[in-house]
Amino acid sequence: MSNESSHHWQLTPGDQLTAAELHQALELRCAVFVAEQQSPYLDVDGHDLSPSVLHLRGVQGEDLLAYARILGPGVIDDDVHLGRVVIAPIARGRGLGDALVAEALHHARLHWPDTPTTLEAQSHLVTLYARYGFVAVGDPFDDGGIEHQRMHLPRTVTSTRRTVT
Repeated sequence: MSNESSHHWQLTPGDQLTAAELHQALELRCAVFVAEQQSPYLDVDGHDLSPSVLHLRGVQGEDLLAYARILGPGVIDDDVHLGRVVIAPIARGRGLGDALVAEALHHARLHWPDTPTTLEAQSHLVTLYARYGFVAVGDPFDDGGIEHQRMHLPRTVTSTRRTVT
């Protein structure tokens, strides 16, 4: 693997995602969420190929290091939804999680500037999302054996944290 700072971001609408890109994203999501975290759940939910869904990929060469899925308004409800936020095990400890959230929020604001953003954070990551203005909504809940917290970012909050690499 080359220098850690040489990764770059790729943003692709769901209806323009190649089979190889989708496979790579599903492989990473399954490796981390299902296998590593031992959380058996049905990842394929019918949203990945929607034109209203953006796939943010942090790549280095052929390697997918970071990934997030941004669902536009109307896919689930009237909010933008940030989900499937994941860092490859080989890329952890580089600050990519923070950079990924900043990049995802940047694109959410560019595409849907007046729309609130919602996510369901694994509870140990609540403080990460809170740094971007997300606030907890309701009680924590179990999702696939992992405690999660629904969080909401009002449309009036614009994050100034963004890392471009």
